[in-house]
Amino acid sequence: MIRMLFTLLTLCSLSAQAVTLDELQQRFASQPVVRADFNQLRTIKGMTQPLKSSGQLMIAQDKGLWWQQAKPFPLTLVLDEKRMVQVMNGQPPEIVTADSNPQMFQFNHLLRALFQADRSVLEQNFALDFHDLGQDRWRLVLTPSTSPLDKLFTNITLQGAGYLDTIQLNDRQGDRTDITLSNQRLTPTTLTDAEQQRFVF
Repeated sequence: MIRMLFTLLTLCSLSAQAVTLDELQQRFASQPVVRADFNQLRTIKGMTQPLKSSGQLMIAQDKGLWWQQAKPFPLTLVLDEKRMVQVMNGQPPEIVTADSNPQMFQFNHLLRALFQADRSVLEQNFALDFHDLGQDRWRLVLTPSTSPLDKLFTNITLQGAGYLDTIQLNDRQGDRTDITLSNQRLTPTTLTDAEQQRFVF
């Protein structure tokens, strides 16, 4: 009886432990490949209806971010360390590098850091306000501290638990973008041959 009570107290203690930003970083670092579905809602000031889009994404630590919008029209976005590639409606790929468009490339590099909760990159560009919400859930509010991000966004909020679940971007124009991730998958832990080809342009 005493042993059972001790076990229950230990389990309760473990479940009550607060999530820290360091633990979150370690958790995400242990996920070499994350696949998920996404829904994006853009609320634009002056427009009565928000813009909706949906599709799939994949975050591979050794490759980058692959974003495949299916609705309302096909759009593929690939971000890696050296470039951003955008393919829309079967048109030829549009490639942006750090040399050709430094500001755009900086933002895209940041986008990868958001999806991976890359603390080192985020701390270079934001003031970080991390909250443990209980039951393994957390919220990270990012307030831009560098230009041009401070001219673009008032704040960016990440929320999740075992995975990143939502990203909310509030910009200086009063517009808001909400990205909701679902059906996250960690296996297989390496890219298939078909997935490898998604990063080849």
